[in-house]
Amino acid sequence: MVEAGDFRRGLTIEYDGQIFQVIEFLHVKPGKGAAFVRTKLKNIKTGAVIEKTFRPDERMPLAHIERREMQYLYNDGELYYFMDTQTYEQIALNQEMVGDALKFVKENMTVTVLSHNGSVFGVEPPRFVELEVIDTEPGFKGDTQTGATKPAKVETGAVIQVPLFINIGDKIKIDTSTEEYLSRV
Repeated sequence: MVEAGDFRRGLTIEYDGQIFQVIEFLHVKPGKGAAFVRTKLKNIKTGAVIEKTFRPDERMPLAHIERREMQYLYNDGELYYFMDTQTYEQIALNQEMVGDALKFVKENMTVTVLSHNGSVFGVEPPRFVELEVIDTEPGFKGDTQTGATKPAKVETGAVIQVPLFINIGDKIKIDTSTEEYLSRV
């Protein structure tokens, strides 16, 4: 059990018979009245986001989320196939379960597959990936404006903003949680 006053981002709880992940929380202490915790909760099965307020001493059961490292194998158009690297067991997930988690993931990369009570509900990409730029406008000598960026398409098909000096063929490091360019590799 966890008290609402102890909520943190990423925490998963059971509420109204559903499993929710805390996306945002704010401890509020008004001048008059009792303190409360204002939260945004995301239903891990449906993806719906609700806003809810709790008393700081309200208790909720923690939801145990199992995380398994799996290798992304391929996509056949409808299903995405993953393999457990320990047991070599393969599973297939549909587009709804995967969402845009594979935006920066190439075949044979390792991802984290999330499940609750044996039911898979999502996929987390690695935090950092290194991908090759396959399309971008050329950079020109003298383009040194601080912070200037341009769009670049990487080998997975995703488009991100990169500095002007990045060219086609460059390998870049990307933070998948913020979808931002970090450095050239």
